[in-house]
Amino acid sequence: MKYYLAIDIGASSGRHILGYVENGKLKLKEVYRFENGIENKDGNLTWNIDALKENVIAGIKECGKLGKKPDFVAIDTWGVDYVLLDGDKKVIEPTFAYRDSRTDGIPEKVDEIISRKDLFSRTGIQSINFNTVYQLYADKLSGKLKNAKHFMMIPDYLSYCLTGVMANEYTNATTGSLVNAKTNDWDYELMDMLGLNRQLFLPLSKPATLLGDFSSEIEKLVGFNAKVIHAPSHDTASAVAACPIDDKSVYISSGTWSLIGAENETPTLDFEASKSGFTNEGGVEYRYRFLENIMGMWLFQNIRKNLDKKYTYDEMMEMAMQSDYDKLINPNDSSFTAPESMVEAIKEYLGDKNLPIGDLLKSVYLSLANSYNTAVKTIEKFSNKTIENIFIVGGGSKDKYLNELTSKITGKKVTIGLSEATATGNILSQIMYSENIDLQNARKIVKNSFDIKEIKV
Repeated sequence: MKYYLAIDIGASSGRHILGYVENGKLKLKEVYRFENGIENKDGNLTWNIDALKENVIAGIKECGKLGKKPDFVAIDTWGVDYVLLDGDKKVIEPTFAYRDSRTDGIPEKVDEIISRKDLFSRTGIQSINFNTVYQLYADKLSGKLKNAKHFMMIPDYLSYCLTGVMANEYTNATTGSLVNAKTNDWDYELMDMLGLNRQLFLPLSKPATLLGDFSSEIEKLVGFNAKVIHAPSHDTASAVAACPIDDKSVYISSGTWSLIGAENETPTLDFEASKSGFTNEGGVEYRYRFLENIMGMWLFQNIRKNLDKKYTYDEMMEMAMQSDYDKLINPNDSSFTAPESMVEAIKEYLGDKNLPIGDLLKSVYLSLANSYNTAVKTIEKFSNKTIENIFIVGGGSKDKYLNELTSKITGKKVTIGLSEATATGNILSQIMYSENIDLQNARKIVKNSFDIKEIKV
């Protein structure tokens, strides 16, 4: 029996999910979990890249202890963030997190070189101040790029730690507005315009291809060898790969962010789409994920944290369900990006410092569902599609009330049943390589393996 290991790392935690196919059905088992989070280091928001590497290896060791050594391994993480290495292949610290404020004002500086409209027409990526292109330009201005010889997105670097092989994977690279949406390759002309050294960037590798075997050092550490595969290394790309969707469907990958979109064969490069908050990220088989990033469970996570975790998420849901409050927030308002107190930021936005927690939670629920409704209408407009079904995947798909509100407010059928979508898509890419099958046939495994059901309102 072949074992596949998905190492799925999000902004708040990471998991090692072991998978295997039995009687045509994919079976999943979590074998290791660890905490992740943004750290404040000398006034900057950063990632502890060494801790991430250590946990990646520790989880692989755990598979060996269980006697279920994976034949294949692949890593996915969030997008836009990266690691720079010097000529000795040492990490140039710090490894900045996308929520760091060093890019404040940087988009305006880049605007003087290339307009946002022209940038979108080249890359199809909406201009957000944490995009890789802006982070790298900030690094250029600060001098951090001076000694940089190698650039790798976070999952690329972690895969390099396992294999000793450097590569840049396509789907994660597209998130940063440096890949040309028409050629599916680095936009070297754009790099030249911005004064970024094109030698930093390795050729792009497609998902479901081989990176390499464990290095001898890693093999000795974990006690076995395995092949490291390029997953769709952007977690949303993996999640979407797992979704058995069609032309009349949109997906919502519901986690820290709610990423809602359609899978298109061509990019949508009309700048009006960017103004509407939409972007074109790369997917498996060069499909385009035409989507909007909406701040999702991040809101609930921070509210619960502000309340000293006094309530479970289910208890918070019940409080919201008992409220008749109907004022809305914009989930993507900049005041909610990294506030000292999410509760106070929402109260201030709504203009009521004494707002009861139940009402505050109801506002968040309604606001998210209304944001999804607006996004679906935008997708229909720019993609010339009539959407009938919303397929919600990820941890947020377990929120019964949000699912019901989404169906009620959008008037669309809402389908759930794939809470581990990212790990599933990661493993599907390994199976695609191992069994030499395409995405369409890989998705048949999903349909055969999970209890996919419609939400009844």
